[in-house]
Amino acid sequence: MMWQDLVFMIGSALSIGFLAPTLRDASACVPLGTSLPSMAIGLVYGVTFATLGMTFSALGAIAAGGMWASIAICRSPAAETATMTRTERLRLFGRDVSRWLDRRIGTGSAVVDAFDRAESEWAVEPSIEERHYGEFGHQAD
Repeated sequence: MMWQDLVFMIGSALSIGFLAPTLRDASACVPLGTSLPSMAIGLVYGVTFATLGMTFSALGAIAAGGMWASIAICRSPAAETATMTRTERLRLFGRDVSRWLDRRIGTGSAVVDAFDRAESEWAVEPSIEERHYGEFGHQAD
C-alpha cells in the first residue's frame, strides 16, 4: 500500500464522520445543489482512484459519495407546493428578469409598476385594510 492511498482513505473516513451528524439530524435541510455535486465528485474520485490501483482510497471516496447520496435522498428540502409546470417556471423566470431590468435600467416607479403587474397576473386579493380604507389609506365610500 502506498502512503498516499492511506492519506486519501483517512480523509474520506473523516468526511464520512463529519457528514454522519447531518444524516442523523431529522431537521437538517441540505439543498440538492450541494449534495448531488458532492456525491458525483466522490463517485468520480472513487473510480479514478480505482484506475490508479489505490483500492482503499477508491473505497473511501465511493463511501463518501454514498454518504452524500444518502443525504440527498433523506435530507433534501421537500417542495411545499405542487410541482410547477415548465411554462410556469418560464413565466416566473421572465417576470424575475423583467423586475431585475426595471431595477437596473428603469426608475423607481418602474419597480412599483412591475410589482403591480405581477400582482395582477396572479390575481392577488387586496388585503382587508385595502378593502376597508381604499388604496390611499382613507375609508372607502
